[in-house]
Amino acid sequence: MADDHIGWSAVERAEIANHAANGSWTYINRSDVPPDRSLVRMTWVYKRTRSGSLKARLCVQGCAQVHGVDYDETFCATLRPMSLRALASLAATNGMRMRRWDFVAAYLQGELQRGEVVYCHAPPGYVTLGAEGRPRVCRVEKPIYGMAQAGRRWQRSLFLWLKE
Repeated sequence: MADDHIGWSAVERAEIANHAANGSWTYINRSDVPPDRSLVRMTWVYKRTRSGSLKARLCVQGCAQVHGVDYDETFCATLRPMSLRALASLAATNGMRMRRWDFVAAYLQGELQRGEVVYCHAPPGYVTLGAEGRPRVCRVEKPIYGMAQAGRRWQRSLFLWLKE
């Protein structure tokens, strides 16, 4: 427990590395944000799993997003438990095998629609300064956990992949 701060720092860096590899955002100067747009905050969510491992997830405070400005659609279809049981029964009856997939950083794999732009404060603890010495902000390029439209964008990307 005493060395948890080292563990939390490591999982934070891993999460930031996921975002960097994915190109989730680009840093811009605050002056480049249109005056009619507000900045959404990012926050860290920490979790200790039952096995004792640590997880840190960087989330956008989606409740601060403005409908019609930061996002348009949020509906994301889900599978009902009864439908899953019906599929499992059908597979068992026909001697088929069922597979499951676990996508690492799934929501980060979606794509924002053209013209869909969200501006955020830099992640807490990872603020960078611009040329004028003021903190830079993030222009979000791909969905981040907590964004109102993140689930829908991931689902659309998944559907395209499944159709291939």
